[in-house]
Amino acid sequence: MTDDATHTTAVGSIPRRIKDLLSKPIEPDNNSIIVQGWLRTRRDSKGGFSFLQINDGSCLENLQVIADNSLEEYEATVLKLSAGCSVSITGIIKKSEGKQAIEMQANSVQLVGEIDDPSAYPISKKRHSFEFLREVAHLRPRTNTFGAVTRVRHHCAQAIHRYLDENHYYWVNTPIITASDCEGAGELFKVSTLDFCNLPLTNPDKQSEADTQKAVDFSQDFFSKQTYLTVSGQLNVEAFCLALSRVYTFGPTFRAENSNTSRHLAEFWMVEPELAFATLDDICKLSESFLKSVVHSVLDHCEDDIAFFNQRIDKHLLARLTNLVDQPFEQITYSEAIELLKDSSEKFEYPVKWGLDLQSEHERYISEKHVKGPVIVRDYPSDIKAFYMRQNDDGRTCAAMDLLAPGIGEIIGGSQREERLTQLDEKLTAHGLSEDLYWYRDLRRYGTVPHGGFGLGFERLLNYLTGLDNIRDVIPFPRAPGNAGF
Repeated sequence: MTDDATHTTAVGSIPRRIKDLLSKPIEPDNNSIIVQGWLRTRRDSKGGFSFLQINDGSCLENLQVIADNSLEEYEATVLKLSAGCSVSITGIIKKSEGKQAIEMQANSVQLVGEIDDPSAYPISKKRHSFEFLREVAHLRPRTNTFGAVTRVRHHCAQAIHRYLDENHYYWVNTPIITASDCEGAGELFKVSTLDFCNLPLTNPDKQSEADTQKAVDFSQDFFSKQTYLTVSGQLNVEAFCLALSRVYTFGPTFRAENSNTSRHLAEFWMVEPELAFATLDDICKLSESFLKSVVHSVLDHCEDDIAFFNQRIDKHLLARLTNLVDQPFEQITYSEAIELLKDSSEKFEYPVKWGLDLQSEHERYISEKHVKGPVIVRDYPSDIKAFYMRQNDDGRTCAAMDLLAPGIGEIIGGSQREERLTQLDEKLTAHGLSEDLYWYRDLRRYGTVPHGGFGLGFERLLNYLTGLDNIRDVIPFPRAPGNAGF
């Protein structure tokens, strides 16, 4: 059996990451190394050599390569390189006489993949609008901004898994196809294998065209009932919480909300930890510890990318993130929040009244102007929150919380769940869910415990970490109304 190629290749011929070269420059020793990546720019000198800027995606910075006319392939290859082409370069690392610490003196330049028509290459210019780059989402990772977004997204996901693992939470992969609407909003994508041109009906002879949809015989569908793409894994993960104590789900969720705004996606990712034997106080503490840990980790692992966003996107980003990590989170009740909003001299677009949900402008006023830092608002009116949230003793509010952060507003939403069967039954009956969620009732019949958790929209957190305003710019391939991508 032949050994893998990477095990038999000489060490000097294994490609080196540009990040490793720039972060830990090797001392010049005349040993050749290989660098592979994509050409950002080529600048030719009258002295018979070219400056090549190469990027391999491992970091924000490029490696400068000097290729001179002594190379055999200089005229045939180097002088024909254009932005975006892929190359494999062999050369020697040396100290640079320019701004960068090191550069490579090329001994060989190999063109791996050329640009078919350089004049038509969509991202050949240095700067493009984000709106334009969304139209070429398959190429935008090659830009500085979206390369940085991808690295931050990766390290943020790793930090989430690491924090939860270190605190003994088990990752549960909850269903993407579900038969229930967790949030009760009704904005669901239907999943079906039925022929929409020839739908089976329960009583086809007596149905008018207007009643056809109501009379579809879903017993003939793949799952023998109506099914949807999930809007949340929370209800499912509760079943594991009441057996394993600490669990979480982290995966894609879907909302068929016809909102073409910078804050909405049809497909996005959610992080949802669930903790047994826990009260709302425990969930508030968890949300603060969790968020601080994740942000701190991203600051540590993505220092150059965050500095880039701080310089190019949001001048206050680094200060805001550092402040979140260092500052204790305040807590106020919903009722206190309503009163401080009423007492403020701020002119709000949406009315402020007890019993109405807080809007983004209210949340940002509380965190940015009143508290001037992260704040947890808790004990919301029961009527504006989901059925599964635990009723408080006052009969008006429930054990719900939202974590608000300056610059974005709500970033985490959670609650203590209703563990008492009688109270849960009242909510299920009122929402017509008793039959569909029989299994959810069983969790309260067989060994119920106080428990709770929260949900964090992953892309919303990435907006906060990068300073980017539009949620479509922090997900690889955005799905939105009228745009299913490719």
